[in-house]
Amino acid sequence: MLEVVAETGSTNADIAARLRSGEDIPEGYWLVADRQTAGKGRRGREWHDGAGNFMGSTVIHLRDDDTNFGAFNIPISVALRDAVAGFVPDPSLLMLKWPNDLLLDRAKLAGVLMELVGDKIIVGIGVNLASAPHVPNRRTAAIVDVAQQPRRNDFGDALADAIARWLLRFREDDGIGARSRWLEYAHPRGTRLRVSDSGGEPIEGDFMMLAPNGSLVLRMAKGPPRPVHVGDVELVEVL
Repeated sequence: MLEVVAETGSTNADIAARLRSGEDIPEGYWLVADRQTAGKGRRGREWHDGAGNFMGSTVIHLRDDDTNFGAFNIPISVALRDAVAGFVPDPSLLMLKWPNDLLLDRAKLAGVLMELVGDKIIVGIGVNLASAPHVPNRRTAAIVDVAQQPRRNDFGDALADAIARWLLRFREDDGIGARSRWLEYAHPRGTRLRVSDSGGEPIEGDFMMLAPNGSLVLRMAKGPPRPVHVGDVELVEVL
């Protein structure tokens, strides 16, 4: 179910407020905005909206056996890629970049922001369907760059269906299928990555694996493999 509003500050913030007030929001419900005035990406960055783009949020209900919040980024990212693939002529141009970006020809096309509220995960997704914002020092892209602009609600229906399918599979096979598909869609093993966070100097290593908990694992030039739980990733050299 897609509920569309003309304008709001942030669909994630709206759903968070409703959950905190005690409202029961079922899985499968989406709040979608024509325009967001205070959308946020990871680490509080401004999320640029655009007329005709997709900006929406949904809810995942954590179950007793859902023990790792971060692991849900895997099926969500895979579902996002599958949904977008149905609207572009050459899906091979799509690449997942850890932790939450979808690239089109190595330019950012879409992003995911997940937030935990009690025993619920709010999943916010923004996809450049009609236009791509100018972001300093970062390439961006929109689906309209390579294909006919999708109708926003048609894309929203495809995304909702893909997420429902991958969440079901994720819970049925302990995430094995989603991790395998993520690795198929993402930067290849051996890709040189630069990871930066607010805690110090960037580190560089070669992409080694994706851990079951959703962490990135880098092979370092010296020392043991290094798990990365949070950070911003830059593709340095793609194989």
